Amino acid sequence: MLIEKAMLIELAIKNFAIIDDIKISFSKGLSILTGETGAGKSIIIEAVNLLLGGRASADLVRAGEKYAELEAHFLIEPNSAPARIMKEYDFNPLEGLKIRRIINLNGKHKIFINSQKSTIQILKLVTENLASISSQHAHQGLLNEENHLDIIDTFAGTWADRREVQIIYNELVPLVKDISSLKSNIDKIKEENELLRFQIDEIEMADIKPQEDETLEMEKNRLKNGSQIYSIIQSGINEIYSKDGSVLEKLGLIKADFEKYSQIDKGLGRSAEILSRAMVELEELADELRKMSDNIDLDPETLEQTQARLDLIQKLKRKYSSIGVNRGTGVNSSSGIGANRGGGVVNVLNSGSLDDLFRNFQAMKERIAETENIAENIEKMEKQASLLSEKIGEKAITLSKKRSDAATNLAYLAENELKELEMENTKFKVLVSQTKAVDKSSGTQIELSPDESISHLLSVHGMKIYPTGIDRVSFLMAPNLGEPPKALNRIASGGELSRVVLALKAVLSANESQGTLVFDEVDSGIGGRTSDKVGIKLKKLSEKYQVICITHLAQIAKHGTTHYKIEKKVVNNRTSTFITPLIDHEERIGELARMMGGTNISQATLDHAAEMLN
Repeated sequence: MLIEKAMLIELAIKNFAIIDDIKISFSKGLSILTGETGAGKSIIIEAVNLLLGGRASADLVRAGEKYAELEAHFLIEPNSAPARIMKEYDFNPLEGLKIRRIINLNGKHKIFINSQKSTIQILKLVTENLASISSQHAHQGLLNEENHLDIIDTFAGTWADRREVQIIYNELVPLVKDISSLKSNIDKIKEENELLRFQIDEIEMADIKPQEDETLEMEKNRLKNGSQIYSIIQSGINEIYSKDGSVLEKLGLIKADFEKYSQIDKGLGRSAEILSRAMVELEELADELRKMSDNIDLDPETLEQTQARLDLIQKLKRKYSSIGVNRGTGVNSSSGIGANRGGGVVNVLNSGSLDDLFRNFQAMKERIAETENIAENIEKMEKQASLLSEKIGEKAITLSKKRSDAATNLAYLAENELKELEMENTKFKVLVSQTKAVDKSSGTQIELSPDESISHLLSVHGMKIYPTGIDRVSFLMAPNLGEPPKALNRIASGGELSRVVLALKAVLSANESQGTLVFDEVDSGIGGRTSDKVGIKLKKLSEKYQVICITHLAQIAKHGTTHYKIEKKVVNNRTSTFITPLIDHEERIGELARMMGGTNISQATLDHAAEMLN
């Protein structure tokens, strides 16, 4: 079987809205789905949409069930765009593409691709070029001019050019904003730097050492208690060494007694040795105490100097250890500086330690270094922005030229398609326009460049540059001779809009990579000979693509390669949707007759249906 890009061969739906459990097998050509209003035809299309990555809701789970389950099986042509994307995510296109989606009432939905658990993001990428659904939503979307640019880029094959423009735009815009902000804040930044230099000098002059505040605090306490410490030390020296009956003197007498009888009792000899060592250590202790006594500063002026130094450090800690240093284009807060390259102020609200002071001191110096040569930095940024502006301008102009050329061709082809859909005298026009970068009547600058000297960076040849380029695209139409073309949302009726959608789909099909085209509401507002022409157009599309179409019109349904009847039945007091492939010729005649004659089908209606089908 020859497969064009991709083809849906099976769709299974379980516990979804009013559908209990159905399975549909599709083939090539034009598949027609018919049935009474409310039978569940559009629900089937919704299921396909979810399997292509649409947003799921627990409301879609059939009443009384815990989950809904959807599954689709696509055959994939090995060299198609869907196959290439599948290979990127380690799925084998030769196995086909099997998508399974479980929608739970608890909101924990699951996605499986070829039996592997996956994500909605990967699902959207894999199915991006798989199928296209044209529904009432697509018809209304055509009235929104924002979608017209997407259509022209699809037809012109300029999506890659458009992405290149957007990449440069996303790099240029923040740069333009930074330049504008720097220029508007340059005076404030200079004032900030003057304050920063004063603060840096104040900290540097203090020449504070790490942990100096803790050392000074201990020194202050020692000086405040100098007299008491001196007295205690002198008393200790006296008791240990100096006075009559000192510790050393008494230990000497004990030692002598032990030594006297050490020949008799060797244990006393060992005790005497221990005492001897203890006496040596006590003598060393006495020497240490004398040195400590000599070094005690009892001068009140030393205490005052220590307290003054400690007060200075505490003052600087309070002043600089809990401030914020702004590394953006703003200026200091009332207390100082900031640490945020995005322009905001980040306050380091700590307890006021020396580490915090040193950290903010370093941030101050870095801020000075960043903004010291602000004029030079602005000049460098402007040079970079100019290069980007020149680059995006060239690409935007090239892109605009391709779009303009494509617009003429799209309008011509769309008119030809509309002629085949009973809109012979319709004039279709694709208008490609631009917006001036500066409105001379009001003097309004483009939004992102309030500074006039840099507004040119986001414009080319006086035209404003957007992320999509310089163009705005509008589809205009004049359905009747002698009328000027007007916007679709002002003149298109439901039937005309349906045919415009079909005409554009027919034109775009040559450029789109989808293998399956799904149409819902394509017969909205049409009938008679026009509906037959729509059916012929769908049949022609199905020669190249797999086409699935929901219709209420027999004139369209008769063109189907395969035909499925969808009906709603009550079984065991529950309403369910059933789908039946109409294989027998007589079954198709009966369904076409029902579509034309309603519930009371006459023999004349059956004969007419048979004639249509034949």
